[in-house]
Amino acid sequence: MAATGYTPISLYYSATAAAVPLAANLTAGELALNTNDGKLYYKNSGGTVTVLAGAGGTGVVAGSNTQIQFNNSGVFGASANLTWSGTVLGTTGFTASSDSSFTSTGALTISKGTTGQRPTAVSGMLRFNTTTTEFEGYNGTTWASVGGAALSNDTSTASNVYPLFAAATSGTASTLYTSNAKFLYKPSTGELQASEVIASNGLLLNATTVAASYTIGTGYNAMSVGPVTVASGQSVTVSSGQRWLVF
Repeated sequence: MAATGYTPISLYYSATAAAVPLAANLTAGELALNTNDGKLYYKNSGGTVTVLAGAGGTGVVAGSNTQIQFNNSGVFGASANLTWSGTVLGTTGFTASSDSSFTSTGALTISKGTTGQRPTAVSGMLRFNTTTTEFEGYNGTTWASVGGAALSNDTSTASNVYPLFAAATSGTASTLYTSNAKFLYKPSTGELQASEVIASNGLLLNATTVAASYTIGTGYNAMSVGPVTVASGQSVTVSSGQRWLVF
C-alpha cells in the first residue's frame, strides 16, 4: 500500500525497448519504470500512459538505470542542472562534477559536527564546527577557521611578531581594527609612533649600540641611556636646532 501523499512507482519489463506499460497495469497518477529501456512512464487522470518529458528532456533515466536527471522545469529530462549518480543518497554522498549554483534567497545548510566528528580530511572540505562554533575548511594540511583568524592570548613567544588589534584574546577575529593616528608603524624604516608611551613595568629600554645610521629630523629630539656606541660605518645625524641627549 502506498503512503498517503506519495505517488507509487511500479517496475515494468517489456520484450522490446519501445513497449509502453499497459494502462490497465497502472493506476491514475502512478509511475512505472521500464527496466528494459530505462524510461519512466506516467499514467494521467485521463488514462493515458506517456513518457515523462519536459523542456529539453526526453524522460530517459540513464541507460544503466543509475542516474536520475531533472531538467530546468523540475521534471525528468536529459537537459539537467542536477544529477544524482550512485546508489542511495546518504550512503555514498552527493557529488557534483561541474560548477553548481544555489540561487534561492534563503540559506544553505552545510554539514556540521564536533571537532571529534571531523571526517577523513580531503582538501577543500567545508563544515561548521559545533565545538568551536566556527565555520572551518581543510586546506590540505590542517583544519582552519573560515571567515576569520583564530585568536590566542600569547604570553610565551620569545621572537618578534607583527601586532594586530582585536577586541578579544580568543575565538575568531572576524573584525580587525586600525589605530588611526594614535599608533603608527612605518615598515620602510621600522619607526613606531604613539601619542603616549606608558611603560607599565617601569622600564624603557634602548640598545647600547646604534647599529644603523639615523637622522634625528627637524622637530624631534632624542635621548639614550649610555654608554652608547655607534657601530663602525654608521652615524647619527642631528638636524640643526635639535638635540641628542646621552646620559
